[in-house]
Amino acid sequence: MSSTLIIAIVFINIALVLYTFGVWAERIQRRLKWWHLVFFWGGLVADTTGTTAMSILSGSLFRATFHGITGNTAILLMLFHAIWATIVLIRRNEKQIKNFHRFSILVWVIWLIPMISGMVFGATH
Repeated sequence: MSSTLIIAIVFINIALVLYTFGVWAERIQRRLKWWHLVFFWGGLVADTTGTTAMSILSGSLFRATFHGITGNTAILLMLFHAIWATIVLIRRNEKQIKNFHRFSILVWVIWLIPMISGMVFGATH
């Protein structure tokens, strides 16, 4: 197993742990907090790092496949999610702070699609 593949697997799994923990902690607390942001941004960085390593292995940053399209969409959604959460907290809008978890869960569910498809398609190769 190449070191690039190991890096990709490790960082993708770190992303899974960080992003899932951040989203579900926010959901359970029903209130967006600054420390949730650390997990959102950490998950994004880890996912981007793992995805970049996988791209190096495949020889392409983007492939017009199910996994390629959903994976790139998921990273863009994670970026938007983290930026929007930052804006919500900076603005201190209480209604948005209390309802942000609904958006977080939606992004997380969409993000799981390429995560799971990557495991399934990766295991079959």
